[in-house]
Amino acid sequence: MKAQWDVQFSDYTTLKSFYNPGVAGTDGLLNVAGTYSMQMMGYKGAPKTMFVAADCPIYFLTPRHGAGLSFMSDKIGMFSTTRLGLQYAFNFKLGKKSRLAVGVQGALLSESINPSGVELIDQNDPAFPTSTVTGNKFDMGTGVYFYHPRYFLGLSGQHLLAPTILLGEKNEVKVDRVYYLMGGCNIKLKNTLFSLAPSFLVQTDLQSWREDIQCKFCIDYDGKRLYAGVGYSPTISTTFLVGGSFHGICLGYSYQLYTSGIGAANGSHELVLSYQVDLDLFKKGRNAHKSVRWL
Repeated sequence: MKAQWDVQFSDYTTLKSFYNPGVAGTDGLLNVAGTYSMQMMGYKGAPKTMFVAADCPIYFLTPRHGAGLSFMSDKIGMFSTTRLGLQYAFNFKLGKKSRLAVGVQGALLSESINPSGVELIDQNDPAFPTSTVTGNKFDMGTGVYFYHPRYFLGLSGQHLLAPTILLGEKNEVKVDRVYYLMGGCNIKLKNTLFSLAPSFLVQTDLQSWREDIQCKFCIDYDGKRLYAGVGYSPTISTTFLVGGSFHGICLGYSYQLYTSGIGAANGSHELVLSYQVDLDLFKKGRNAHKSVRWL
């Protein structure tokens, strides 16, 4: 049996830095995002994942640079994985609003196996450790990211070192390289408060593929946004999303309904909380004031 290493998040456009280190600081904002995902509910030992990330531009360097920090904790049955990552992105300005960034990520992977609670027919099976074993390995990723306020496109690779994590004397976990292509845009519907935000995500280890398409229907009014959306992954799942934002704070919920034989009630729940704020203290006109005589 073989499965993908990385978690498949439903609201991937809110968590772009998980897939592509080139995202760090490219939009000129401080971005903080966190998610908690409970997958395949109802199954014993079902995956539970927490991910938290922050990135921002570094304005005092020229040309503009970006940096990011992330932490992931993932638990599936007796397996636990943590990843602490540090990102750096170099930005090239293209026109007035567009940027092209190249990013790199260094990460420390930690894997552990806790056999307590596992029921074995043969308690002396040498394939399973008798106590908790842990291993660590350094990993790297890289990505290219194009950003415009109305659209984005990114290509990235994770686990480029294809690390093999040794756990004790008898166990090991091999992590394969995986590649991502992600894109999306915002389409403003003329003379209305409504907009559409379609996006896509393709991932592969060059042996198997997964494709996700998604579209959010958004309502913007007086600095507030509400959205509802639907996503589809052929032969795998249909996803439903809902959420809203106010003054840079966004809260979203999604449910991934599997269409490949898993029951409708055994889908994946995901809660996402994010925050965005402009940190550019040097922006032209930031401290400009109008004279009371010339309003």
